[in-house]
Amino acid sequence: MPITEKQKRWLKPQVHHLKPVVLVGQHGLTEPVLAEIEIALDHHELLKVRVNAGDRDERDAAIGLICERTGADLISRIGNVAALYRHNPKKRDPIVLPKL
Repeated sequence: MPITEKQKRWLKPQVHHLKPVVLVGQHGLTEPVLAEIEIALDHHELLKVRVNAGDRDERDAAIGLICERTGADLISRIGNVAALYRHNPKKRDPIVLPKL
């Protein structure tokens, strides 16, 4: 179930103070990097990813592929940094989003 715009607005201040957990470097988006993003999403639910590879179109494509492959929702993107969210019901203290 995709999250609503209201929930995205609520998540933006939550992600603001976080530092990027995963860095996508000059070699682009590889399987090990995707696996690391999966692990980070399972552990944190809400995280930042820095995509340093290529120009704007390549970064957009990489962020789109990350969201598609991991099932995460894009909360915001500022420059090279994308904020992602994926709910994990198995986490001890999951993030509780506001209702619609």
